[in-house]
Amino acid sequence: MAEASGERPASNLQRSPATASALALLTGFVRAGVRDVVVAPGSRSQALALVAAELERVGAIRLHVRIDERSAGFLALGLAVESGRPAVVVVTSGTAVANLHPAVLEAHHSGVPLIVCSADRPIGLRGIRSNQTTVQPGIFADAVRLERDVPAPVGDAGEPDAAASLARTAVAVSLGRDERGDPAAHPGPGPVHLNLQFSEPLSTPVHLDEAPTVDDRRADASAATPESADAVAVPGADRKGALIAAGPRTVVVAGAGAGPGAEQFAREGGWPLLAEVTSGARFGPNLVVAARELLNEPGFGDRVERVVVFGHPTLSREVPALVQRSDVEAIVVSPSGIEWYNPGRRVRRFERAVHAEPASTPMPPEAREWLGRWVHASRSIVDAGLPQTLGLMSGVDETGHVSDYAAQREYMKAQLAAVREPVSRRMLVDAVWAATWPHDRLVFGASRLIRDADRAVPGRRITVHANRGLAGIDGTVATAFGVAIASGGVTRAVIGDLTLLHDVGSLLLAAGEARPRLQVIVGNDGGGTIFDALEVAGSADAAEFDRVQYTPQAVDLAALAAAYGWGYARATTRGELSDALAAPVDGPTLLEVPLPR
Repeated sequence: MAEASGERPASNLQRSPATASALALLTGFVRAGVRDVVVAPGSRSQALALVAAELERVGAIRLHVRIDERSAGFLALGLAVESGRPAVVVVTSGTAVANLHPAVLEAHHSGVPLIVCSADRPIGLRGIRSNQTTVQPGIFADAVRLERDVPAPVGDAGEPDAAASLARTAVAVSLGRDERGDPAAHPGPGPVHLNLQFSEPLSTPVHLDEAPTVDDRRADASAATPESADAVAVPGADRKGALIAAGPRTVVVAGAGAGPGAEQFAREGGWPLLAEVTSGARFGPNLVVAARELLNEPGFGDRVERVVVFGHPTLSREVPALVQRSDVEAIVVSPSGIEWYNPGRRVRRFERAVHAEPASTPMPPEAREWLGRWVHASRSIVDAGLPQTLGLMSGVDETGHVSDYAAQREYMKAQLAAVREPVSRRMLVDAVWAATWPHDRLVFGASRLIRDADRAVPGRRITVHANRGLAGIDGTVATAFGVAIASGGVTRAVIGDLTLLHDVGSLLLAAGEARPRLQVIVGNDGGGTIFDALEVAGSADAAEFDRVQYTPQAVDLAALAAAYGWGYARATTRGELSDALAAPVDGPTLLEVPLPR
C-alpha cells in the first residue's frame, strides 16, 4: 500500500486501523475512476473525511462538504447523473444515514450510480442503546444494488487489500457491471451502500506525497459518460435487439432518461416521436411537441395501434392511458433496471433493446400521411400559443428614414407594451429554453413549470436533467449544484417556490467550496399551484384546501439570497426576464420570477 499510493512508509507505524482502512478504501475508489467525494461532518466518519481532504490536497479527487446529509446525497446524485461516474457520499452514524434515503431512492429509480459510505459503531454496540447507534444495515432495503456491513478493522495485514477490493466491487456494481467490468443484464446502474464499522482510535494523521494513480482498466470500465450510456441503451445503429417491423400505426414515446437512441429509432421507423422535455430525445424531424393535446384529439390518439416506450414517462396522464388501452400493442424498452414501466400492468412485451425496420424510401403514402399529420398538427397547436410577433419596423422606409410618423409611433408603443408584458409561465419556460446553449445544462424541478415546458418548448439537442425517478421536490437545488460542478458550464435550474424552500439548506456554501455558474430561477406563485389542477380543488373548502395543499408562503427571497451570499435578481416583465437571462452567470445566483396563481 505504501509504495502504490505514494505515501510515506514510516507513517504506517503510527496509523490507526480506521485510518489505514479508510485510506485503502478511498484510494481504491480513485483507482476505479471515482472523481467526486461528498462529505457531511461527523465524529465516527472522521477517518474517511480526513483521508478525503488529503486526497483532494494531492489532486486525486474533488471534495465537496455539506453540513446537511440530505443535501450531500442529492449533490452526489447531481454529480453522478451529469458525469456518468459514481460519486461517493460519506456520512456518520445514526440519523445521518437516514437523511440519505431520499437521494438513494431517487438514484435507485433513476438508475444513477451512487456509493454511500456510512460510518458505524462496532456491531457489539448495537441493541444496547449506545449513543448515536441504530441498525444501519438494511436501512435502504431493496433500493441498493449491493450492501456490505464491514467489520471494524483491527490492523490485520490483509485489511487494506480487502478494502481496496471492496472499492472496486462497489464502483463496478454501481455502474451495473460485475467486478471485471462486464455489463450485467440486471439490474443496471444504481446505489451501493457500504456500512463501515470503526473502533477507536477513530483517526490518525495521514500524509500523501502524490496522488494515487488510476488503474486504466478500471477507469475505462467505470467512466461511462451520459453520451456513451445513451449509445448502449438503444443500439439501433448496430441493429441489435428485437426488430420492430413496419405496419401498425405506431407512435414512439420517450420518457425521462430515454436518450437520443429513441429519436433515432423513431426516425428510422418513420413514426411520430412523443418526447418529454427530460428525455434526451426532444429533437429531430419526427418530434411531436403537442403530444398530450393530440392524444386526446379524434383522428390521432384514437387511431394509434402500437406504442413503443423508452425511458420513464412521468409528465402526462395521456401516455399511461394510451399504454393501457386494449386495442394498442405496447412495447416497453429498457436496457436495464429493477422495474419495468407497466401502467395498469397491461404491457405484455418488454425488450432490453430494439431496432426499427427502416422506412422505405420513399415512404408509403399511408405512413407518410400518419407521420405528417402528427408533426404538422403539433406545430399548429404550439404556434397558436405563441405571443404575436411585431414584425418589421413600421413607418420606416428602405433608407432608414421615418416616412410615416403615425405608424412609427404605433410600432414603438407596441414594442414598449411587449417589453412591459408581465411574465407568464409559458413565457418563462420559452425564454429559458431559448437562452440555453447546447453546452449549457438545464435542470427542472417537480413543479408546474416542467409540465408547461413539456407542452410547449420546441426540439433542441440540449441536456436537461430532473429528478423524475420518484418525481419529488427533494434536493433539487443540491442536484443542480452537482450538475453545475460536474459540467463546468452554465447551469440553469427552473423550479417552483416550494421546491426552493424545501431544499433551502442547499444554498449554504462553506468557505473553500466550489461556487459554480448556477442560476436558480424560481417561479414564485406563493405556494403549490400544481395542486390547483386536482379535481377536488373545485369542490373542497377553499381555505382548507389552501392550507393543506397550496400551502401559501410569503418568504422574502431577496433576503434569503443575501443571507446565503447568493446573487439576486427579480424579473416581473418580459424585458426584465430577457435582461436577466442575458446577463453573465459568474456564480450562484437566484432569479425570482413572480407568477400569478
